[in-house]
Parts: sequence; C-alpha cells; structure tokens
Amino acid sequence: MTARENVATAKSATHETHTQVPGLVLRPFDLEDDIAEFVDMVVETHLASGVDWLPTVDQFRNDTIHRANFDPALDIVVAEIDGRIVGGAETHLEVRDGIAVHQQEGWVRPAFRRRGIGRALLEHAEQRGRDVAADWPGDEPHAFNAWANDTETDAIGLLEASGYDRVRYGFMMVRSLSDPIADARLPKGLEIRPVREEDHRRIWDADCEAFLDHWGSYQRTEEDRESWFGTPELDTTLWKVAWAGDEVAGSVMSFIFDEENERLGVRRGWLEHISVRRPWRRRGVASALIVESLHVLRERGMEEAALGVDAENLSGALRLYESHGFHRHRTGIAFRKHF
Repeated sequence: MTARENVATAKSATHETHTQVPGLVLRPFDLEDDIAEFVDMVVETHLASGVDWLPTVDQFRNDTIHRANFDPALDIVVAEIDGRIVGGAETHLEVRDGIAVHQQEGWVRPAFRRRGIGRALLEHAEQRGRDVAADWPGDEPHAFNAWANDTETDAIGLLEASGYDRVRYGFMMVRSLSDPIADARLPKGLEIRPVREEDHRRIWDADCEAFLDHWGSYQRTEEDRESWFGTPELDTTLWKVAWAGDEVAGSVMSFIFDEENERLGVRRGWLEHISVRRPWRRRGVASALIVESLHVLRERGMEEAALGVDAENLSGALRLYESHGFHRHRTGIAFRKHF
C-alpha cells in the first residue's frame, strides 16, 4: 500500500471526538495538507517550553519520510479544535537494547493546555503502540518511551501521572566560542581529511559501530542513513573525520541550523555524533576532533557551540566535554513504561 493510499485509508476511519474536551477532534495526519500548520504548532510549543529544537518544514518532512517502522498517516495524530491544529502526537518503534521501544512525542499549543488535550493524545499514541506491538514479528518485550526537558513541567506531570518512570538523564551543553580553545592533536598515524561523498558510507558505518555500546543503542537502518544525509542543512565541510589509512577512527558531524538560530536569537553550531571507534579510544582522538570542530564553527561566525550527552555515559564523555569548556544548559529526562 502506498503512503497516499494509507492516508486515504486513515481518513476513512472515524475521527475521535472527545466529549471531555469540548470541540476536540483527533484525526489522522496528512503529510501534504497538514505539514506546514503542524510544524508551526511544534515550533510554537517548543518556544513556549524552552526546547531548543525548532524544525523547519523541510526538516520535518525529511525526518518523517525516512523512518523505518513508521507511517505518518497512521503514527501521527492531529488534535483539532474548530478546524485549527492545536496539538499532535507521534509514536515510533525502534528496538533498543533488546527492547521494542515505542517512542512517544506530543505537543499542545500553549493557549490550549490544561484542557486534557495532552492526555487524550498520549492515550491515542499508546493505543497505536499497542496495535503495532500486536503485529510485531519479534519476541522482544515492549515499552513506551518519552523524553521531556526539565522545563516542560506539564509534560513531566502528565507522564508521571500516566505511569511512566524516570530511567535516564541527558544534558544539552553549550560553550562560548569567544573563550579560548584548548590545543589538542591527533595521535601519530591519524589524519583529518575533507569529507567526500564516496566516503559517506564508511563514515556512517563507523559512527554506527561506535555507538553500539552506548545506552539505548540500536541497529540503525537504511532509512536512518537516508534521513541523516538528506538533512536540508547538511554541510559536510563542517565535519571533522579522523582516518587511519582507509579506516575511520572517529568523527564529529557538525551542523549549523540558520533558521533555528534566527528564531532563538543565537549564533550556534552543533557538534553532532561525536564518536570514536574502540581501537582508538583513550588516545585523545575525540579531543582533537572537538578542538578542530570548535575552530571551524568560530570561523563560520558562530558565537557558541552545543552538543548533547548521556549523563551516565560510560566512556567519560561528560568530563571530556566539560574539559573543553562546555557547561550544562538543559537537562532532558527519559521516561519509560512497560506494557
């Protein structure tokens, strides 16, 4: 069945009208008809909640169409009142650490909060997750997952009231690029080379391998790779990749999101997917790549750098980033509920 046929099938289903929330209708998402207003809703919600992720329409489309075990017509639900999109939710299944995880994410415009819309969306997403689990061919245990920033107090309250437990913390870290950047050099035998398109696969595969021993790791799919290299703001001249002959030792894949920066009033570059493969760990590779990445972001006119880190990362990533001037900016909380 094609994506458009799935939309038609979903639209033929009865829309859910919630009598406990006057005027609220939950209906299937239509990628073509809804995306602009839906993304506007997500951005408004994040700005009000202190979430530093403001997707563009192109970013949201790219992330949505390149995702395994996911059909936007079935796995995204729209909350409408009087024909206006006031909220939404999505659920997405990934096998992580041997658990079939149904990742839940939801949004409600600030003016429509505390009416029960968030609860209705969460219940809808959970039911969709149960339906997917019923048809899942694997024998993994299933669980619902959700993330919330410490600034999203309403979301935290809803998740905890709905039986979700806190299982992990992560930090968004930032550092000023006006501060001195420490010196760090690659170990002998390694070199940084410009990223070529023909090297994309090897760089991606090395990054996948490096993250396999991290908490919540999973076997990435071709859809993940297509999404990553289809990112509208992709600029591999920002990336720093360390090579040992024909092997990738480690990499830092940096991004600059101009539209997001403008909306947030910052000039920020992101150090993404900081990874070093096991044979080259504990030798200063990550430090050297971080230093090179900070320099290139400063050269591109950025005023600060940001990254994300698992608070309990066993490789000492948090201490490493602090040693390079990064400090905690926001705390994210991972929630889980088994079913």
